[in-house]
Amino acid sequence: MFTQIYLLRFPKDTSDQPFVYRLVKEYDIEFNILKADILLQREGVMIIELKGSSKSNVKAGLDYLRKMGIKIERLAARIRRDDGKCFQCGACTAVCTPGALYIKRPEMEVIFDAEKCTGCSLCVSLCPVRAMEVSLGEDWVLFEAFKV
Repeated sequence: MFTQIYLLRFPKDTSDQPFVYRLVKEYDIEFNILKADILLQREGVMIIELKGSSKSNVKAGLDYLRKMGIKIERLAARIRRDDGKCFQCGACTAVCTPGALYIKRPEMEVIFDAEKCTGCSLCVSLCPVRAMEVSLGEDWVLFEAFKV
């Protein structure tokens, strides 16, 4: 299962379109709306988690959204681990459903594979020493996305 979180920006003429329905029916994508500010005949924004059986399903769905004029940004694209702070407790591995954080055996070393990371940031709040960090980009802040 391929999962990513995206920020969608809607032009005012697309705010009344049933795009989520089409993502489910035509592209076989599951969704979880994390936050939304959408009003008819106004620009809108939405933070949405998309899950597809493959990366190509999600890519096709994103291409469909782009054709509708919706601007798409991958959210929380970068999670990083401060190896100096991490003491290999493994707590983060319990919440990492995509398997980006896992325990390498027999060494019992906690491995972070950033390529598998979806940016959900569950590991960040769970880490007892705050070794996991979210980077949303140098000039982009989450609350700024909801200024329409």
